[in-house]
Amino acid sequence: MDKTQVLQRIRAGGLIPILRTPSADDALAMAEVLHQNGLTSLEVTLTVPGAIEVIRKLAARFGDQVLVGAGTVIDAESAASCIAAGATFIVSPSLELDVVRRCKDAQVAVLPGALTPTEIVAAWRAGADMVKVFPCSAVGGASYLRAVLAPLPQIPLVPTGGVSLDTAADFIAAGAAALGVGSDLVDLRALREGRGAEIGERARKYLDIVKTARARP
Repeated sequence: MDKTQVLQRIRAGGLIPILRTPSADDALAMAEVLHQNGLTSLEVTLTVPGAIEVIRKLAARFGDQVLVGAGTVIDAESAASCIAAGATFIVSPSLELDVVRRCKDAQVAVLPGALTPTEIVAAWRAGADMVKVFPCSAVGGASYLRAVLAPLPQIPLVPTGGVSLDTAADFIAAGAAALGVGSDLVDLRALREGRGAEIGERARKYLDIVKTARARP
């Protein structure tokens, strides 16, 4: 799958669950639950123990059914390792120019993090395919995103931090290209207590919210 297709699928799905778990087994199990309930993209952060191997296993397990991305990538060497393991997109919490360059060279989608308008434009000019706005909720959430997009509508933004069932529709209405969703969906306690059905129900609610919010005029 080429980069253009990856970006189209991220936009179409509208959600990137962020798997920041304390063990590889938790990440693998969570990915399975999310896949079974309609999620087509996920991000494995490099803070997960053995994250590269988790990415490798998930890429082999899901093939083209699920986009497996790598998150918290802050150097080019790590980006290269993630790509070699099968990551189809790379996410950073900040603008790391060497990571952007490595992804561009490999023709892999890259989503560097930024917060201010200056940082967002710098990331876009550096070659970002989408820009992760983080931590978005700390500076106003959906209202901040709407304000930034007013003069910068050409830049696809992915708000992360503070995205929940209560705020997701507002972010989409504000113009978000997709949403990075953390603990509000990736509920580790529910997973370990065998309440995967609850995680699945929340996943389906998120998908419905994105679909409904996008359909509004």
